[in-house]
Amino acid sequence: MMTIKEILKSLNSETVKHIVSLSGGKDSAALAIYMRKKYPEIKVEYVFCDTGCELQETYEYLERLESLLGAKIIRVNALGLLDIKQKRSRNPFDFWLYEMFNGYLPSPRARWCTKMLKIKPFEAYVGTGYAYSYIGIRADENREGYVAKKPPVISQRPNIIPVYPFKDDDIRLEDISNILDESGLGLPTYYRWRSRSGCYFCFYQQIGEWQGLKENHPELFEKAKRYEKYENGKRYTWIDGKPLSDVENITKRYGIQALDESEGCAICHL
Repeated sequence: MMTIKEILKSLNSETVKHIVSLSGGKDSAALAIYMRKKYPEIKVEYVFCDTGCELQETYEYLERLESLLGAKIIRVNALGLLDIKQKRSRNPFDFWLYEMFNGYLPSPRARWCTKMLKIKPFEAYVGTGYAYSYIGIRADENREGYVAKKPPVISQRPNIIPVYPFKDDDIRLEDISNILDESGLGLPTYYRWRSRSGCYFCFYQQIGEWQGLKENHPELFEKAKRYEKYENGKRYTWIDGKPLSDVENITKRYGIQALDESEGCAICHL
């Protein structure tokens, strides 16, 4: 781990990459804007690992961010790991689900989606050279790994060094909102009915978020249902022990609780 002050003292290396990994969420977007404004001397690259299953609102948000930054957001995906071209009828998630994982859905206990669709493409983009990975963990935040006082990283590779500018500079939630508002970017529109970025079928979603998906994107809700299956006496669903058809039959409209920052994946939800 490096601090932003330590990096500023060693900017003479042209071979080291400086990368902000974008999720389509508020924190990584704010970090991209913050780095551009606060540390213009650092030549930052912006990378988005596309699962092919993001919300349309996410793609639109990234396009607006790209315009605001005046810099290209580099888009990578897991098909590139196998030198397979992405087609409209073949997205990275479907390929890995059916060809590599025999149709078994990812879950909190088996997060192959994070590893294969987000982390591996990021590592492939970095390669074997050194890179500083700028991560939007706030000074007031409690995410995965924080119980042990260990901030999350995007990659465990020793050549990819995590940096936490918001922690170093004591940037908090209120500051994130100010950065986004003052830039004119604002929040992604999906925050009206969803607490986090990530795939439309993310298994970390609350019941109220699944209900929000059905209300705002009924075609994606139906698509998520089709991924579920019953095989060899076992049911494979997005929600532990509950198929989405049961969610449809719930008459109560659930609210969205504040994001539990101890759950989730840094590369997906920041």
